[in-house]
Amino acid sequence: MIEAINPTTGQRIARYDEMSADAVAHAIERAHEQFLAWRTTAFAHRAGLMHKAAAILRANAKDYGRLMAEEMGKPIKDGIGEANKSALGCDYYADHAEQFLAPETVATDARKSFIAFQPIGIVLAVMPWNFPFWQVFRFAAPGLMAGNACVLKHASNVPGCALAIEKIFAEAGFPEGLFRTLMIGSKGVDAVIEHPLVRAVTLTGSTAAGRAVAAKAGHMLKKTVLELGGSDAYVVLDDADIDQAARICTKGRLVNSGQSCIAAKRFIVTGKTRAAFEAAFVKEMSAVTMGDPLDEANAPGPQARHDLRDDLHRQVQDSIAKGAKCLLGGAIPNNKGAFYPPTILTNVTPGMPAYDEEMFGPVASIIPVADEDRAFAVANDSVFGLGGAIIGRDLARAERLAVERMEAGTVFVNEAVRSDPRLPFGGIKESGYGRELSIYGIREFVNIKTIFIA
Repeated sequence: MIEAINPTTGQRIARYDEMSADAVAHAIERAHEQFLAWRTTAFAHRAGLMHKAAAILRANAKDYGRLMAEEMGKPIKDGIGEANKSALGCDYYADHAEQFLAPETVATDARKSFIAFQPIGIVLAVMPWNFPFWQVFRFAAPGLMAGNACVLKHASNVPGCALAIEKIFAEAGFPEGLFRTLMIGSKGVDAVIEHPLVRAVTLTGSTAAGRAVAAKAGHMLKKTVLELGGSDAYVVLDDADIDQAARICTKGRLVNSGQSCIAAKRFIVTGKTRAAFEAAFVKEMSAVTMGDPLDEANAPGPQARHDLRDDLHRQVQDSIAKGAKCLLGGAIPNNKGAFYPPTILTNVTPGMPAYDEEMFGPVASIIPVADEDRAFAVANDSVFGLGGAIIGRDLARAERLAVERMEAGTVFVNEAVRSDPRLPFGGIKESGYGRELSIYGIREFVNIKTIFIA
């Protein structure tokens, strides 16, 4: 049984029966049947349908935002933005897929040699709850435009979002069953990976989930792309505009109520700027209004589940017990719902959860350092390598540091880290491997075929 529970009220929204093994197998077989015809369709035909999906997303963005708020607590304003961003991703791949997958001629001693990019079949996506629309569309839009079929195992607390996405593709005119939501729990994933008609897997989620899926897919010799956890470091340089830095860091820390792999998590400052930054950061974080996510004036909303909120609080309390100082928040509020207030810890050092672990909620860890060299040593002192940011006035210096010093898949200068359909997205180290989005994302799940004509 799969249940959707409203994290603001604690009330059950809906309950769904899990699909039987036979039903899952039938869905996979149907997706493969549709793939055999879909792979031969013209890009122009695929693009027309994908543009229709984008139009549906935009026309119903408020309804989708409400659904996200109800199932996982996303502030409705952010949910509306997520639906529109998903539409942007659909339009982007509708407009560029043919160009990205055009054959490439290579000069050799052959009469003719070139590289062809062809679809591989069914791609399984194991997706998280925190961006329940965007995470799916950033795999499905390129996957379908490449000529593949897609099956989705979504997070169990957002089943309504999973079914809504399936409906979007159906209403846009995609062949019935080409994109299919599998209403199964995590225990059912292995059997889907093992199915001979499933050719690849993409997962966004925890490092533990990534290891499990990668192990099973590796045993089955199936390609994977993994986007896992992150503990993004924001380095505030000595020449930074402190007020600007505080605004950027607050925006980066509170995105999606702090529940994002690429949310800002560790804030590294030197002694020259520490006091001013802490004061400005506390001021900015204190100005936000936590509350009902259906009220557009509120952000952050609740955490997605009570157990996640309680785990976050344990990390905060353990860090304080080991010497961190709490400048703001740090206490579970008395009101109903899985809320946790914007929280700032300073004097954070190795050995504390706030330093060593991913804090998946609105908790900021300030790590004071002596100088720039130490700042980047600390920024890179993490098992993760998803994103990071550098804040400073000297743009040439910041650019050089972003390229040469920060170990991450994405580095932003003077802005909070985010994903963009036009740019590749992914991590290094325990943040995963492979890339989503841009030309690199659509080429992850195609057969890069060499053709040699003597």
